[in-house]
Amino acid sequence: MTVAERFEAAKERYSAVGIDVEKAVSEASEITLSMHCWQGDDVVGFDQKGPLSGGIQTTGNYPYRARTPEELFADIEKVMTYVPGKHHKLNLHASYAIFEDGEWVDRNKIEPKHFAKWVELAKKNGLGLDFNPTFFSHPLAENGTLSSENEEVRKFWIQHGIQSLKISEYLATETGQPCLMNIWIPDGFKDIPADRKGPRARLKDSLDQILATPYDKDKVKVSVESKVFGIGMESMTVGSHEFYMNYAAQNNIYCLIDTGHFHPTENVADKLSSMLLFNDKVALHVSRPVRWDSDHVVLFNDDLRELAEEIVRNDPSRFFIGMDYFDASINRVSAWTNGMRNMEKALLYACLTPNDKLKELQDKRNFTELMSLRERVKTLPFGDIWDYYCEKQGVLTEDEWFEDFRKYEDEVLSKRG
Repeated sequence: MTVAERFEAAKERYSAVGIDVEKAVSEASEITLSMHCWQGDDVVGFDQKGPLSGGIQTTGNYPYRARTPEELFADIEKVMTYVPGKHHKLNLHASYAIFEDGEWVDRNKIEPKHFAKWVELAKKNGLGLDFNPTFFSHPLAENGTLSSENEEVRKFWIQHGIQSLKISEYLATETGQPCLMNIWIPDGFKDIPADRKGPRARLKDSLDQILATPYDKDKVKVSVESKVFGIGMESMTVGSHEFYMNYAAQNNIYCLIDTGHFHPTENVADKLSSMLLFNDKVALHVSRPVRWDSDHVVLFNDDLRELAEEIVRNDPSRFFIGMDYFDASINRVSAWTNGMRNMEKALLYACLTPNDKLKELQDKRNFTELMSLRERVKTLPFGDIWDYYCEKQGVLTEDEWFEDFRKYEDEVLSKRG
């Protein structure tokens, strides 16, 4: 059977439980994902020569990582040929500034011009751009950044945040799409701190100084990202969830939820509806934690499907959905592709779920039929709808993309040595 024939047969099965498949496919295609640039080169970036530091670590030694902007751009464009959907974005870190003609400036002096080539790439491929100041992998990030007790160090990072606002506004102006500027810092303590309030008070003051800089709030949407703990800050993270949730609410910015930044027993999907009652939108970074925040490649698993269902039920236009994983133990183009496609799968799966009927059954407290209908939907031929969705969006189906990728690895990536 052809993809179209399988689709028509699957459509009948979904129709039997009240699902308009054509509508679901259309709705899924309009949801925007922001693909992180840092999977392609193991979060190395272009502005520093040293190793990763500041609570960030990649593991694995698979060959062929991108080493130059040109190689990274080529890999990004290849991934985008595998990802369905119409309105995607690229998510940049400040450490991916591109310097030319021997120029180099430190992070407190980066300018919009250092991201002009990213704008060219985005325009060429019809992509929006998001941005992140980079508060790690830098000599001045070893002992705190925005919460540092060293006022000169803190001043340096405040200026970096201010410059990042200017860059974010430039990216939004050039692409014609709002830019989410997300702030995450690695500040914390390896062992039990003697003073928790002082570092958090300095972080608050630093953020206040950054946000006091005039910027176009229609173009730049600022978010702050919490973390439970990380490498070298196991006992206390200055930018905790409680700190940022309150700071965001008080300052009318967004509190970004990273799916890997919570306790393993917490259900991150459960947090979204509460956040939406008090915010017009919620920002997300989607990763797959294993034991802790390990940023594994996103899989089409129960956690991801539940997250996607909450997004779809609560209006996808109210979410900034960014991806955030990196794995150096497997081919990076395939890692990107699997994670992006799996997020797309989860969103399409959620659009193909009889959410209105399930809500009705819950409101009637008919939990017997609610459970049974949920389980029935799981056996429907979702793969046939997914292949049709990919084909309709002009990308390769599930049976096709990996063979095409294998040729790219053999003909392009292997030449990198």
